[in-house]
Amino acid sequence: MKPWLKRTYQFLFRRHPRKTIAGLVFLFLLYWFSLPRPLFDAPTCMVLEDRQGNLLGARIAADGQWRFPEADSVPDRFAAALVEFEDRRFYYHPGIDPIGLGRALVQNIRNGQIVSGGSTLSMQVVRMARSNPPRTLWQKGIEMVLATRLELGYSKAEILALYAAHAPFGGNVVGLEAASWRYFGKSPELLSWAEAAVLAVLPNSPALIHPGRNRDALLAKRNRLLARLQQTGQIDAFTCELAMAEPLPDAPHPLPRLAPHLLDRAYFEKVATGQYRRSRVRTTLDLPLQRQLTSILEFHQQRLRGSEIHNLAALVIDVETGEVLAYAGNVIGAGATHGEEVDVIKAPRSTGSILKPLLYAMMLQEGDILPQSLAPDVPVQLSGYRPENFNKDYDGAIPARRAIIRSLNVPLVRLLQQYGLEKFHFNLKKLGLSTINHPPDYYGLPLVLGGAEGTLWDITNAYTCMSRMLNHFPEYDAQYDPQDFRPPTYLPVPERARPARERLQSNPSHIGAAAAWFAFDAMQELERPNSEGEWQYFTSSRRIAWKTGTSFGFRDAWAIGVNPRYAVGVWAGNADGEGRPGLVGVQAAAPVLFDIFNRLPGDGAWFRAPYDDMIRLPVCRESGYRNLDICPVDTVWAPAAATRVAACPYHQLIHLDASRQWRVDASCELPSRMQPQAWFVLPPVEEFYYRAKHPGYAPLPPFRADCAASAQSVPAMELIYPKYPTRIYLPVDLDGKLSKTVFTVAHRSPDATIYWHLDNAYIGSTTTFHSFELAPPEGKHVLTLVDEEGRRLEQPFEIIKKPKQ
Repeated sequence: MKPWLKRTYQFLFRRHPRKTIAGLVFLFLLYWFSLPRPLFDAPTCMVLEDRQGNLLGARIAADGQWRFPEADSVPDRFAAALVEFEDRRFYYHPGIDPIGLGRALVQNIRNGQIVSGGSTLSMQVVRMARSNPPRTLWQKGIEMVLATRLELGYSKAEILALYAAHAPFGGNVVGLEAASWRYFGKSPELLSWAEAAVLAVLPNSPALIHPGRNRDALLAKRNRLLARLQQTGQIDAFTCELAMAEPLPDAPHPLPRLAPHLLDRAYFEKVATGQYRRSRVRTTLDLPLQRQLTSILEFHQQRLRGSEIHNLAALVIDVETGEVLAYAGNVIGAGATHGEEVDVIKAPRSTGSILKPLLYAMMLQEGDILPQSLAPDVPVQLSGYRPENFNKDYDGAIPARRAIIRSLNVPLVRLLQQYGLEKFHFNLKKLGLSTINHPPDYYGLPLVLGGAEGTLWDITNAYTCMSRMLNHFPEYDAQYDPQDFRPPTYLPVPERARPARERLQSNPSHIGAAAAWFAFDAMQELERPNSEGEWQYFTSSRRIAWKTGTSFGFRDAWAIGVNPRYAVGVWAGNADGEGRPGLVGVQAAAPVLFDIFNRLPGDGAWFRAPYDDMIRLPVCRESGYRNLDICPVDTVWAPAAATRVAACPYHQLIHLDASRQWRVDASCELPSRMQPQAWFVLPPVEEFYYRAKHPGYAPLPPFRADCAASAQSVPAMELIYPKYPTRIYLPVDLDGKLSKTVFTVAHRSPDATIYWHLDNAYIGSTTTFHSFELAPPEGKHVLTLVDEEGRRLEQPFEIIKKPKQ
């Protein structure tokens, strides 16, 4: 040992051992904790990926840079090109390359200036982590020390990944992944050798990428690198020749915008709130399906744009998992003036008729109706609300199933009145309709016709959950899993195992299997009035249960469809709420729905009938209710709750005379001569409209002349308007007079004559068609109607002048 070393050793470890050891420990700790923590803290882009990791879109980082989050690995071609260009001995040195430093020193001396720094990739990572301090010998020494520490804490692959994620690539592009998409429009894994070589040389001279400048220098650097790759045997001569023939990239490519509205939604719901700590968000979307959905919406937007309908939205959900497979919150390209940035999928919009099948299923579940039960379909005014059917026509009475198929408004309002507004309101919220946040009275009976707002997200999921439950019912041995009714998700969740038996329930938590099956069975058919007023049947080439809806004022068009595998929701309209005449569900939204289903895989399978939740039940053939002894009977499959359905309210037992032409009773005929007969009898107003659509309907025979007392006791007339004692608000016409009001009445006898009296003053008569236009002054009045047999009907009402706006 040399004398000076020996003296130094003795001084440190013999005379001052504790101080020496403490100093060494201090230096070691200083060295060990010398790296910045975290190594990089620059903000990164929020990146959205599909279920396979394919890029769907990205939001620029907070500092205005396109800097993607760090990837787990670096593609082999880029890694090979980078190591060959920047640090050939990268895999063999400990962070410092003495040979490279010596070469750089010689080059700098020969050129009289700094032309090479001799930095390894590890040193460059350290330099970038320290925000690129000035290039001095002191800073170079610090980088060398920290590079060795970096090598102790990270593998070579991790160091390459750090370099690739944070190296500058020109302009505001940082990192390999952002550069690959910006300059070549593809994922780094798909880069060719020429493209990988371009990106390998760029961090050394980022300014070379600018189009129109330094193109020859960039081309020369790329080709020299390709030649070196050939010389080292990493590519063959033919590959090298083809790579050198490739052109340099031109203007930067825009990043993919395949799901921009989901990108924003995921950012504000998950990333900005801290629920999702990574800024790379893997979703459940399927890239090929997302591309097809975008293409379908763009095609139909071109079709609808001529009618001044500019916005479309669509959602595809996997029934089994609840995962969102495709998400288009709006048409890309609709334009800022038409609200392209609005995500309609989560925007509250008037529901139109889209909730009607839910009410139908709930009433089947409760045992309030059967599918063929008649519902009134006549003009009605309920607490100042007067619903009307889309075609302004009435059937008198119509089976509930047919009312769903034709999407009639009046029968569904009457059914809601029967079911209970509060109960329907509660069950809609239970199904997950989160935007129904006012009390029931705020919505009233229009709730079932679009009086509330819903989102495409919530409504599509309600039908998704019904489908899932119906699929699982036979699989779970006729039991129910409450978790079948759950929100959809666009983030991956662990695969659900079959629920434990103790979690299953015998009774449904929401809607039962049979009720859902009968609702979907009705939704397979759809009828709407055409321009001639006739009912036109619509069908799909795929077997789906589907429903359309149109909001008041033609502002929203809906179409929802389900089958055992998929649920699809479509909305069409204008984001600013502008209504258009052609904006109806069956014309604007349904064609989009059909196109989407035609692109989905499927074998045409349908829901299995849940016979464990059904019974065979005798019902009245004409009314659809449970039969009386006097009813003609059909036996049908019905939900198990059908035993609670009321008995037929329409069949009566009447007595005819020997000729069977006249009704009689004990006051005018001997009981032994009476002929008992069951008769299907509707109330006068329902009968008035029903017999016009059903020529086979037989009205009650009249009483024989000597049975006048009995005839008087049977109601023969019923007012259509005004139905109840009411206040009638009338506007003032331009001439300063009150507008006139049309009063309408129905009579059982088609040829009856009715004599009209207003305030005990005779004003005229009507035959067959019983409508009268009156102009009573302000105040209270009494309308009296008398038919030719002396039967009377009185109705008080009040005329109030409507104040000017």
